Amino acid sequence: MEKLLMGSGSLNNMSNKGYGSLLLSLLLLSVVTEAQALFHKGFSKFQRQKAALSPGGLSSELWFTQKLDHFNGADSRQWKQRYFVNDVFYKPGGPVFLMIGGEGPANPAWMKQGTWLTYAQKLGALCLMLEHRFYGKSHPTLDLSIDNLRYLSSRQALADLAHFRTVIGESRGLSNERWVAFGGSYPGSLAAWFRLKYPHLVSASVATSAPVHGTVNFPEYLEVVWRSLASVNTNCPVLVKKASDTLAERLKDPKTYDNITRDFNLCTKLQIQTEMDSAYFLETLAGNFMDVVQYNEDNRAFEGVVGTNITIGVLCGVMADTSLGDPYSRYGAVARLMMDTLSMKCLNASFSNNARDMTNTSWDGPAAGGGRQWVYQTCSEFGFYQSSDSPNQPFTGFPLHYQVKQCADFYNISAEQVAAAVDETNEYYGGYNIRSSRIVFPNGSIDPWHALGITQDITDQLPAVFIKGTAHCANMYPARGQDLPQLSLARDHIFLLLQQWLKQ
Repeated sequence: MEKLLMGSGSLNNMSNKGYGSLLLSLLLLSVVTEAQALFHKGFSKFQRQKAALSPGGLSSELWFTQKLDHFNGADSRQWKQRYFVNDVFYKPGGPVFLMIGGEGPANPAWMKQGTWLTYAQKLGALCLMLEHRFYGKSHPTLDLSIDNLRYLSSRQALADLAHFRTVIGESRGLSNERWVAFGGSYPGSLAAWFRLKYPHLVSASVATSAPVHGTVNFPEYLEVVWRSLASVNTNCPVLVKKASDTLAERLKDPKTYDNITRDFNLCTKLQIQTEMDSAYFLETLAGNFMDVVQYNEDNRAFEGVVGTNITIGVLCGVMADTSLGDPYSRYGAVARLMMDTLSMKCLNASFSNNARDMTNTSWDGPAAGGGRQWVYQTCSEFGFYQSSDSPNQPFTGFPLHYQVKQCADFYNISAEQVAAAVDETNEYYGGYNIRSSRIVFPNGSIDPWHALGITQDITDQLPAVFIKGTAHCANMYPARGQDLPQLSLARDHIFLLLQQWLKQ
């Protein structure tokens, strides 16, 4: 069964699927705003619409008292953290499932749909979801100043989870029940680390699409994008590279700026005054492809995500359409398709506007939905910068130093401090060498984030489920009739592991 789930591990060997629907929830996040341009960086939840919950076992938002600083006994400051409860499937003696919030508002839609609820129904589990500090409505501080952001970290978030689990366990009589942590993407990492650091509080974890290894430079992301595009049409990434190279060359000549402004439907006339301006523009356009690849053919529509119908096949179809002109012109057509799908009037590709938004420290600021917070976490803990430095990827013009300079510009964190912070993160959690038990690591072969995850079994107690042909967090979404057989098998395999582990 393991071989059926995992495939060969080589994206080049993936069978071509009939990619026909428009896409994406990703698309969705494509490049349209500064915030949306962060989705492919692991920031993929803050812009989603909320789903209303019906009564009868599904809670409205609830609030839990947390310490601001779990690691300073002399600091008694507290704040309120948002959480949700679904006890529809709970049977006395059943396990407790804890869905971990991440780099955006906790979405109540997960309390009504998702694979974890299928597991909960079968196992009689109580389901809880805890929003991450500094995201959504969980505001520990008065603003997002640099001084306050120092209380935003994965370690503080894990301590939030531990305290929540302890107090809720005691107050609801669940202290002796088995708790299982669930999460996808960054919350997947937290799920794994929660089991690693607090094994007496959580019995097992499902760490989906979890990047457990921190790295400052993450060029492998775009290398996977190349292979994923090529899995649909071998010429697709070649055409994308030609288009990106052409655009980068034209950006050197101010005489082309009027045409580029029209070609990509920019909100204001293109102005390239520094390397940061051109890098931001080129990265923004690359984000169309990065986002679509990351969430290719997922089932995020249930979350209220706009434009969940654009796939790799759709984008590669546009890039292959000679009637649209040369590859550069087709690249512009992709950008316009994204904007049309998202009902965006124009593309804001100004780095100065982005810097203004990202340095706004108000909770009402344009980047307070999660952008300012998540980029801070990348600068202070993880890195994850998807640079164009590798020759084996299709894009041009956004090197690592452009990415890291934003840490200094936005948070006064130097390149040396970023590198030291990432090293410390790997030292603390173990990176690829994580050592624990009863953690399963599902990953999709198309998802670029799998390059920083666990894709091969470490031990029989730390198994990997590498799902051929699927994208980011695919196994977490509600099942559909058009799901790949290996995706359905992966969900079943994870359930069997949970059954086994809950008996240990």
